[in-house]
Amino acid sequence: MSYFVRTVSLAVLSAGLCLAAQAQLQTQKACEATPANATPCVYRVDPPNWWTKMPAPMLLLYGRNLKDTHITVQGRDISITRTHFSANGHYAFVWLADQNSAPQTLQLKVSSAQGETSFPFVLGKRKPASDGFQGFSAADTMYLIMTDRFADGDLSNDPHPSQLALPRGWHGGDFKGIQDHLNYLKQLGITTIWITPAYDNSGGQQDYHGYSATDMYKPDPHFGSIEDFENLVSAVHADGMKFVLDTVPNHVGAANPWAIDPPAPGWFHGTVAHHDAAKSNFEAITDPHSDWAQRKDITEGWFANVLPDLNQENPLVSQYLTQNALWWIETGGLDGLRIDTFPYVGRAFWQHFNGEIHQVFPRVTEVGEVFNPDPTIVSYFAGGVAHDGIDTHLYTPFDFPTYFALRAVLTHQKPMSYLESVWGKDWLYPHPNRLVPFFGNHDTMRFMSLPGMTVADLKLAYGIVLTMRGMPEIYYGDELAMKGGDDPNNRHDFPGGFPGDKRDAFKRTGRTSVENDVHDWVAGLLHFRDAHSVFGNGGQQDIEYDSTSFVYLRARDISHGCTPASHDRVLVAINDGAKTKVISIVPKNTALAGCTTFMPAAGTNVPALLRGGNLKLTLAPKQMAIYTVH
Repeated sequence: MSYFVRTVSLAVLSAGLCLAAQAQLQTQKACEATPANATPCVYRVDPPNWWTKMPAPMLLLYGRNLKDTHITVQGRDISITRTHFSANGHYAFVWLADQNSAPQTLQLKVSSAQGETSFPFVLGKRKPASDGFQGFSAADTMYLIMTDRFADGDLSNDPHPSQLALPRGWHGGDFKGIQDHLNYLKQLGITTIWITPAYDNSGGQQDYHGYSATDMYKPDPHFGSIEDFENLVSAVHADGMKFVLDTVPNHVGAANPWAIDPPAPGWFHGTVAHHDAAKSNFEAITDPHSDWAQRKDITEGWFANVLPDLNQENPLVSQYLTQNALWWIETGGLDGLRIDTFPYVGRAFWQHFNGEIHQVFPRVTEVGEVFNPDPTIVSYFAGGVAHDGIDTHLYTPFDFPTYFALRAVLTHQKPMSYLESVWGKDWLYPHPNRLVPFFGNHDTMRFMSLPGMTVADLKLAYGIVLTMRGMPEIYYGDELAMKGGDDPNNRHDFPGGFPGDKRDAFKRTGRTSVENDVHDWVAGLLHFRDAHSVFGNGGQQDIEYDSTSFVYLRARDISHGCTPASHDRVLVAINDGAKTKVISIVPKNTALAGCTTFMPAAGTNVPALLRGGNLKLTLAPKQMAIYTVH
């Protein structure tokens, strides 16, 4: 599509959306222009709606002249338990009590001596459990999509053409674009989709990533409407996949109106003019002997020194953020959450936040970002165990230690045996099989742009991540050997997802031979993984490792060797060396004891040889071989 045609199309298609947005903005501006001591007005309510059979909500009203007003509600079996007002009259907090009421539209009235205003509030019926809410597990494979950079399916919400060439500009990817390419992901073998935050990021020219929220209850208009979001999640579920949404309870965007007009005192840690920058020395949090001064800048500092840090110790903020997560889960029928900047928030908040999510949605799961190479630190934030009397209830953290170890090993900064030094600390985690291993994401340099990396190295990285314990995560485009340096060069558009692209890599004919080679390797591993339950519910025994090779077994029960009643077992062998290697294994005293058949399944056509009680595997340079074992 030409630049001219696309520009004209955007102008025509955006007209309806622009009119609706302008009407809403005019309502807000008219309310904000209301003189003091005039009739109260309300232009926004958070959350915008709620449901029966959920914890009764706290409403946050935005408007003018709200201080000391009298607020009432009209509805069946509904009452207001208390109210709280900001000193400047711009905000009112309203706590509703729901006595097992039926779905209905409530009418709230705000009155003062100067007049009154009223507005409806919908209390709906909850979605059936069949609409989602399933949670992810080690049996899944998660695919990370940066919404703005994946595919443009709706030209009506595209950015101004001047943004398209900017590395940190909006490029036009949206919910519809993801929905249009679900078949590509399903055929690849993906079972779970994680998208970056959907929040409105209006006001920031470089906030395409979604992590700078200006309205936590509205999708960014560049991505689409809330209906578009719901349609996407429904389509994901219809294709038999799960949906995970990124959530950011740590901070909001610098352009968020709260930054200069917070709803209550202590809404943030500090102010725009007076705050500390966030630090990432997480050791201070895990160290029982560290003082508060060492921990303070982690949980109270402003991320990147510009993003307002929410004060989760404030009960108003805590309830607001917890409700917000519940709202997105119920609205979309989400299966899980990815939680950003997990260690930067006090652990007591996570105990409440995740605890309430699990109470309302028992099967929904969460994965938290703890960006650190040390298992002793990452494991500290995992749920299922209490530290200092606090259990975060986090289903699992990302396996950042494996991320760092894989990159160090495959770039030859560390021997292959270094993996065992990391995996050997799995005992620190309450549930190590839940961990989410990966070798790249949207915050790191693309694997193929690391010094000296080849397609063979990339295949080894995939082979390990897709067969080791835990639920693997794949970053969009890595299945095509996409290159890219540090942010923003690691966030290039997916080729074929945007108008005017010279080729369509969603199709085999639009990919290069190298891209098809890697894509097919990944797809083959994913379908093999899906066919063998040991990857979802089995253990891992590391059998042989040295400076250039590693061999491990996946089996449902690694406490004994093969028996006639044994379930299938999978043996994985890696040679990262530059020469052919013969690996000799003595099965006795391992979970291979009694096993007699080793059939090649991926990466090799050569059967393993079992002679005289010794198992011999012959691997070419940079080769990975997978065998089914009986």
